[in-house]
Amino acid sequence: MSKRAFSLSSVLVLSLLLLALPASAAAQSTMSQTTCRMNFNVRGWSLAVKSATGEGTISCDNGQTAEVRIRAKGAGLSAGKYEIRDGHGRFSPVSDVRELFGSYAAGDVSAGAVKEGEALAMSKGSVNLALAGKGTGFDLGAAIERFTITPVK
Repeated sequence: MSKRAFSLSSVLVLSLLLLALPASAAAQSTMSQTTCRMNFNVRGWSLAVKSATGEGTISCDNGQTAEVRIRAKGAGLSAGKYEIRDGHGRFSPVSDVRELFGSYAAGDVSAGAVKEGEALAMSKGSVNLALAGKGTGFDLGAAIERFTITPVK
């Protein structure tokens, strides 16, 4: 094999390796994503201002867990008192459980009496959260909410 053919094949192999690196890094980035779920309980009230507090546990497929506090605040036309027990949330894939902490934005329209069902979708940047739960109480109205998740220290 001539020096020129050897150099050309070396350049070709090196080029192919360099092209494969970004694809490999993207695949590795996707592989490092984890799906997390949250089980929670929340109690709240509303009279023009909506307020709720609660606690929960986040569990991720990669083994990470976090005990969390939940606080929801909103403003709008609403009235009621409610409690959600055994609520469930599902987050969009993230790299680390810490990406889930912070404030999410949501719009809420609800109507319920005695046995209430709640379903909400919200987002915080590129992280999405879908919540569902059943509880007791009554709630009627519409509110724009801020749903904040903080770790228990």
